[in-house]
Amino acid sequence: MPNILLVDDEQAIADLIEVYLKNENFTVYKYYTGLEALHCIDTIPIDLAILDLMLPDIDGLTICQKIREHYTFPILMLTAKDGEIDQINGFALGADDYITKPFRPLELIARVKANLRRVTCYNQSEKSRVGSSLLSVRGLSINAESHECFLNERPLSLTPTEFEILKILCENLGKVVSSEELFQRVWKEKYYENASNTVMVHIRHIRAKMKESAERPKYIKTVWGVGYKIDE
Repeated sequence: MPNILLVDDEQAIADLIEVYLKNENFTVYKYYTGLEALHCIDTIPIDLAILDLMLPDIDGLTICQKIREHYTFPILMLTAKDGEIDQINGFALGADDYITKPFRPLELIARVKANLRRVTCYNQSEKSRVGSSLLSVRGLSINAESHECFLNERPLSLTPTEFEILKILCENLGKVVSSEELFQRVWKEKYYENASNTVMVHIRHIRAKMKESAERPKYIKTVWGVGYKIDE
């Protein structure tokens, strides 16, 4: 079963989350400080991380940034701050999802499963719906089975969320995919007012990794007021 890294300095909350995760048969590595978590990441293969934003030594955003320097497993930010700027900052540093306190434990478990499903085929029915595992367009290649992406034969280090967005756009070559459709297919949640900002930040992050500008993109083009597309 997947290894879950859990970091929260509020012991009661961390212990509660641990109970729910273990009830789902996940293996949980629980820590109350960021330094302990960073040591764990370097010694144990982690499949998903749940990071509290406010920690006594290193904040969750810094841990998220350090993880993204070497790893692509999903990151779920857990925080008492619900401001839009906090959410965008988290996504810009590579977080895949965001949930605010107070939260319902079952909702958190649903988010964990949804993120794992995108990267590990947690639900086998998801895997059976995948068509061709190889997608290619003008030097950009995506392997849906191995979760690898190459641009002009050079590997692109994408988070699971970024990979899924790019895969969906490649599957719909020449067609505009709306922000609403991207959000619902990737995050598996109902579209809400600020969800377009969430999608926009991830698109911007993908473009940065592909070293292309929003003004003159070679691949991901913005269709204002509608969504995004990759031309054939």
